[in-house]
Amino acid sequence: MAFEATKREWCELYTFFRLLAEGKVALGTAKAKKGEISWPVAMIQREEHDGTRCYYIEKESVRIKGENSEKSVPREDFGIVAELILQAVKSSSEEEVTSPDGVEEFLDEVAIFDLEAKTEDRTDFYIAFWHPEAPLSGFSVRSRLGAMNPLLDGGRTANLKLEQSGVKFATPTVNKINALPEAPNEVAERMLLIERLGGVLKYSDVADRVFRSNLLMIDLHFPRVLTEMVRIMHLDDITRISELTEVIKQMNPLKIKDELVNKHGFYEFKIKQFLMALALGMRPAKIYTGQDSAVEGILLMDGSGEVLCYHKSERPVMEDFLFLNTRLEKGSLDKDKYGFLERENGTYYFKLNAKIGLVKR
Repeated sequence: MAFEATKREWCELYTFFRLLAEGKVALGTAKAKKGEISWPVAMIQREEHDGTRCYYIEKESVRIKGENSEKSVPREDFGIVAELILQAVKSSSEEEVTSPDGVEEFLDEVAIFDLEAKTEDRTDFYIAFWHPEAPLSGFSVRSRLGAMNPLLDGGRTANLKLEQSGVKFATPTVNKINALPEAPNEVAERMLLIERLGGVLKYSDVADRVFRSNLLMIDLHFPRVLTEMVRIMHLDDITRISELTEVIKQMNPLKIKDELVNKHGFYEFKIKQFLMALALGMRPAKIYTGQDSAVEGILLMDGSGEVLCYHKSERPVMEDFLFLNTRLEKGSLDKDKYGFLERENGTYYFKLNAKIGLVKR
C-alpha cells in the first residue's frame, strides 16, 4: 500500500539513508559545491516513535540498535532505497510525493515510521564522525528539491516597526493606503504611496521585546540594519542577503566611518554573525544568550542529490555559505500582521516582517 509524504520529509530520509550507505559526507564549499574533504560517518543517532536508535556503520552493513532491539541491514540496501526516493522526488512536480515501489517494505524492515524525526531541540539527527564513541554533532537537514524550513521564521514576533511622521493622515487616507489591492508588491506600493502623500517612514523599534533583545545581542544598532534590509527588499526587489549587504554598505545607515565599513567589513561581519546565530539556534521568541543550541551544522541536499556538510567547527566556510546562499522572503501579510498602517498610542506605525531562508539554487 503506497503512501504520500512531502518532499521535505522524503529528502530528510534520503539524506539519512545516503549517509548510511556511503559512510562519509563531503564538506561543502562557500558556493554550495562539493569540497575536496569528506568526513567519515561512524554512527548516526535518530529519534523514532519508540525511542532513540543508533545506526552503527560497519564494513558491509548497518547495525541498528534500539532500546529493545538490534539487527543488521546491508549498507547497499540503504543506497538502493535512497536512489528510489531521489528519483521519485525529482520526477514529481507536486509537493506531496507517493512512496516508490519497495520503499514501504524497506521502511517496515528497518522499523522507520517517522520520516521526519520528532525532536524537541530542532535537530534532525546526530552524527558521530570518525569513531562511534566520538562526541555527537546535531544537524538540521535542508533540501533544495523541496520546501525548506526558514532560518528565521517570520511570524508576528519577527516584525519590525517603522514610525510614520511628516504629515498627519486623516482616517480615510489611512484606509485608502491599507486598502491597496493584494499583489506580490503591495507592501512596496503602500510605502511608496505614504511617501507620495508626504509621509516619512523611519525605523522605530522591534515589535517583540525578546526578538529586540536577541538582535541587540548581535549589535546595539543591528535592528535598524535589518529593518533597512527588509525595506530595500520590498522597494528594490533585491532578496539575496549578500546583495542587500552591498546596498547597505553604500547607504551606511549607521553613519559609521568609511574605514570601519570598507577596511574592517563591519556590515558583512555583523550579518554573518547574525546568520550563524540563526543557523545554530537563535529564534525570534526565545531568549538568546549567545550560546549555540543542539544544532551544530546543516546538511544540504543539492538539486542533484549530493549531500553537503556545514559544521560550526569550519566557521569561516559556514559563514560564507550562509552569506552567499540566503535571502529575505515575504511571509503572509494576514498571518504575520504587517504591511499596513496601524495606530498605537496616537502614532501610526508601519510594520515590516523579517523572514530568511536558503536560496533554492
